[in-house]
Amino acid sequence: MQIENHKEEVPFAHYEEKFRALNPEEAVSRLPGLTWDGAAFMVTLLGRKFRITHPDYSITPEDGGSTPPLATQTFLLRYLLECKAVDWKGEWKTFREMPWGEMYIKPYTGRVLTRAAFTLGTRLDAFRAAAEKMGAFPESHGDAGYRFRLVDGYWMQILVWAGDEEFPPNAQVLYSDNFADGFAAEDRVVAGDILISTIKVNM
Repeated sequence: MQIENHKEEVPFAHYEEKFRALNPEEAVSRLPGLTWDGAAFMVTLLGRKFRITHPDYSITPEDGGSTPPLATQTFLLRYLLECKAVDWKGEWKTFREMPWGEMYIKPYTGRVLTRAAFTLGTRLDAFRAAAEKMGAFPESHGDAGYRFRLVDGYWMQILVWAGDEEFPPNAQVLYSDNFADGFAAEDRVVAGDILISTIKVNM
């Protein structure tokens, strides 16, 4: 494969190769909610089910919709390769409060929080409609807020505040506390990015 988009294609190729060596039984034992039928995994991401074949990788949306972007596919490969099931204790954490959060907070703020504020906080009605279309649960915080299930056992909230003449729109993203042990910091960043992008597609 000739690589043209190094930012996305190089990481994808790396994890696609690692995926070939994945032991499906080990993955299922590490992620009990995962389904393996002997030829493919079934993974649900933000309410959409995907069939991912193994060892030769391919991904097929079960809803007949579009194939997810390459960055999302890389995230799913990393999920299958590295994530683990961790019980949620019922608490919520900001990105900064989790391991390595302080180190990554500057790029995270621009890539996730600022983007959420100006993508969703300026179109509250469209945000609400998209969240409900995705099966999200309304929250009482913010001018608009919803809780989404990212993957099995892992939840995220997006809370947004509309701007006015004095203040720009604002947003906060919260993670179920098990993200701290179940996902690497870089995957938490990507999770926020994927969530916003998915909401935007549905707006």
